[in-house]
This record gives sequence, C-alpha cells and structure tokens, in this order.
Amino acid sequence: MKKTGAALARFALEQLGVRYTFGIPGVHNTELYDELNSSEQIQPVLVTHECGGAFMADAISRTGDSIGTLLIVPAAGVTHASSGIGEAYLAGIPMLVISGGIHTESGHRYQLHEMDQHRLLSPITKGSFHIKSHSEVIPALYAAYQLAMHGEPGPVFVELPYNIGNFLGEVDTMPSFAGLQPQTTFDHVLVKQAAELLTQAKQVGFFLGWGAVDCQAELIELAQLLNAPVATTLQGLSAFPGNHPLHTGMGFGGYSVPAGQKAFAQCDAVLAIGTRFAEIPTGSFSMQVPEDLVHIDINPQVFSANYPAKVAIEGDARAIVPALLSEVRALQRQAQEGAMAQQIKQDKAAYQQQWLAHKSGDRVNPAQFFQALRAQLSDDCIVVADDGNHTYLVAELLPILGARNYISPTDFNAMGYCVPAVIGAKFANPQRAVIGIVGDGALLMTGMEMLTAVRHKLGVVVFIFNDGELSQIAQAQQIPYNRKTCTVLHGINMQALAATVGAQFVSIQSEADIETGIRQALQFAANNQPVYVDVNIDYSKRTRFTQGIVKATLKRFKPRDKVRVISRALIRKVTG
Repeated sequence: MKKTGAALARFALEQLGVRYTFGIPGVHNTELYDELNSSEQIQPVLVTHECGGAFMADAISRTGDSIGTLLIVPAAGVTHASSGIGEAYLAGIPMLVISGGIHTESGHRYQLHEMDQHRLLSPITKGSFHIKSHSEVIPALYAAYQLAMHGEPGPVFVELPYNIGNFLGEVDTMPSFAGLQPQTTFDHVLVKQAAELLTQAKQVGFFLGWGAVDCQAELIELAQLLNAPVATTLQGLSAFPGNHPLHTGMGFGGYSVPAGQKAFAQCDAVLAIGTRFAEIPTGSFSMQVPEDLVHIDINPQVFSANYPAKVAIEGDARAIVPALLSEVRALQRQAQEGAMAQQIKQDKAAYQQQWLAHKSGDRVNPAQFFQALRAQLSDDCIVVADDGNHTYLVAELLPILGARNYISPTDFNAMGYCVPAVIGAKFANPQRAVIGIVGDGALLMTGMEMLTAVRHKLGVVVFIFNDGELSQIAQAQQIPYNRKTCTVLHGINMQALAATVGAQFVSIQSEADIETGIRQALQFAANNQPVYVDVNIDYSKRTRFTQGIVKATLKRFKPRDKVRVISRALIRKVTG
C-alpha cells in the first residue's frame, strides 16, 4: 500500500496512546500536522516557543497517562526545545521528540535547517532515530517509545525527513503496537539482605526521590512498620504525603528543616529509593549518610557515586518496594514504639511558627500565604514550581499530599519551567486543579506561554512571587559580595501582561489580601479561565535550604579561598 510518512507516523502515535503533541509547524512537518488535525485521538497544540512546548510535554509525562510528545521543526525548533529536553533527560522523564528533516534525496547541500541534529541532541537524549524509508516509520516510532520508557526513562529523538513525511511510499503492513517490553527483574536475595539490615538497625530513615513516587501506599506501611522518619528529594516531594506523622520534609542535615535534621541525627541506617544523591537534594553534598545505606534505583550507575551503598538493588521501585515490604513484614513482628512522630510534629510546628512570627512589613509573609493556599486547595491539586527561591519555600512550607502532585525543574534546573508545565499538567488532568508558583524572573522567560492556556480555556492559576530580583542568586551574592550584579529586575506591569495574553488578574499586595485573592483566583480557574496572581512576596527571611547551601559550599573551599571570600565579605560589609 502507498502511504505518506506523515500518515504512518500518525498511525504509530495513535497506537502508542499519544493524546497531545506540542510545537510549531514549519515547512518540514506540515503534512504531519495536517494528518494530526484529522485525528480523533491526538490534539496538536500550538505553543509560543518550542522551549515551552518541551516543558508541556515533560509535564504530560510526569502527571498524565500518555507520553509527552514534541512535534517541532528541525534546527531552530530543536535548539529552542533543548532546555526542556535536557530537563527531562536529567530528571528521568520519558518524551518523544519528533522533528522534520531535510530532503535526503534532493542532491543539494546547504538546505534550509540542514544540520546534524542527532549529534546536537546526543548528550540530552537516550537515543535517536533517523528514518531512511517509509517502511521504517512505524517500527522506528515504536522502538523510540520502548527506549524512552524502558529502564530509566528519558527523551528519544526521531527525525522524519521531508521527502518521507510528505510524499507517498510503499509499505507492506501497518503493524499494531505489541506493548511495552517487561522491565528487567531484580535480585530477591539482595531484597532479603536489605530487609534484614533495616529491621536490625536501631533507627531507620527513608530518603525518597522521584523513582519512588508510585509506591506511596507500600512506603507508608513500610515506614510505619519501621517507625522511620521520611525525607524526600525536591523531585520526590510527592513520593510521601506531606501531612503524614513520619514525614520530615526535603532532605536531612544542616540544610534541611529542623524536623529532618533532628530525626535523621538518630538514624544508623537509611533506605534510599529513586534518588541519585545529587547536589540539590543533598545540600551541596553536605548530607551525612550512615554506613548502612540500602539504595534502590533503576539506574545502576547511581550506586555509590556519591555515597557508598551497603546494599544496592537495581530495578523498578514499583516491583522492588512491595517485595521489600513483604520481607520486612515477615521479620518485623510488631511496629516499634517511639516518640519519633511526636518529635517531628513538634519540630514542624515550631518551624512554622518561626515563619508566621516573621514581620514582613508591607509585603506578604510566605508562611501566611502557603498556609492559606493549602487550606483552599484540594488534596489532589497538582502544584508546579519553577526554579528559584520560591522553589524551596514550597518545599519547606507547602505540604504535598498525593503522588505526582508536585513537579519542578531539578538537576538541569531550567528557569521558565512553571508556566508551560502548568499548561501541560492541565491538559493531562482536565478535571483536577493545577496551580503554579513562579518567580518574577522565571516568568519573564516563558510568561507569554499563558496564551496557550487562554486559547484552550485551561483553568490554571499561576502565582507570581514578585520581589523585583532573581532572589535565589541575589541572596547568594549578598553575603560574599555585598553586591547584586545582574540580579535586580526591571519592573513589569503584571496586570498589563495578564491583559495582553487574555488571562484574568488578581493582586495580593498585603497579608490582608491573601485569603480573598486565592479564593478569587481559584474561582476564575474553576470557570476555565487562566489566572495570573501578582503576589508582593517577602523574601527577607531565608529558607533553611539557602542557609545550609551557603555554609556547605563555603566548607568545601580550600583554606586560601575561604579566607579570601570571608575577608572580602567583611570588608564590603564595612565599606558598603
């Protein structure tokens, strides 16, 4: 039979369960866009910038039941999208990246968009496919999906050349997708060893990353059996309910909130699941991990990379955690008694009170804001944060209650994530509330993407923490330099921005505005109206994370460098 490559690609994407594609059409992929326009299953979504489209696709994969898919033009479309592709790659998020390509049989050099896209993307993708014939289209997309989903997930790139995508070619069959290949099994002997180590420890603690996010029910029971305090990474905030008595917060150690610092000081063993012990969740590697470390991860390269593991179990946590729970049940005759939960409760309450007592003057106290926000949000609301000071305020002050209910950039740490990701999460979850927290600096990168939400009548709320600075870096500059170089922003009229993109606008300028402002914004969203909320936030009180990072970074300096930095800070504090 004769089919265009575009028709074959549409068939394959429908077979794979793709529901949305994100991108901007160009001459190399107009045929595929025309095919998807006729699809009853797939909705192609026009974005304002391919970087925003990549963040939307990322959020689809993190919060939905289908794989996030980009449909972009070659060259500039690929480079524009690369920040979002890189974010997904380092976070272990599956994504299909489909680009057009030059005419491979034209006989001409220096065609429009001609470049080696595969070499460009190789560091931030799991693999790539350059389709050479019509018969390869469907198998290549199936293989790309398998690669994206298997093992540690990640983005996979597929280039569909112009002459194959747009023109007819002969194919023998159009095979259906046979389903995902099963994940590799795990070592049951190691699971038994882990159970023995954990049950024999005096005090176990859990450290959970994104890889543990789908094991909440089993992890709750396991934590209760072992009376284990539970800390998470930034990405893993939704791996354990923030209102559970054993939940301590993000990280443990000098950079964490007191509940985590005090609870884990008692631990002689740690169970880590789905985390690489990367720089952010370990407080710039200042985390003190006991010798008895059980580490579960689907990627064996993470084992003992930064902290040596006593027992390392390779595999999918969704299979390993139930097996570990079964082994612990058999060894643990009854739940251990202790005052751990009471201590955690007291430490959390005391820390919250510190924040509530902070005088914010004519600005909005972050704890007051998050306390009111949590009271008005549904338990299944999806919270999206960008990169910045607000990220760690969310981690410390806003309990996340359900699995996959929190997403944000992390190791790649790309600013501009929030607004597009809120849109992607809402596409994937139209019946659930979706809100975002973004700094004014990150908003300037992708804030125009709210046009996409307005066009599709997506009821999302984006709270803009507006302080006029790139605050996370400005705070890091303040101590050593007493200068804020290139971190003070030129003010923007947020109400005018909302009007420009067609969104509703709410202003929270003082603490008296918090409850009514949040309520009004959520009401707009309930009526399918996107909302920008300008929050006159107070950043004068630093998060524990920020304080801890400064100390941890300074400790790693060589003595000569440490003296130089401290001396300069003291001199500039005196001289101004």
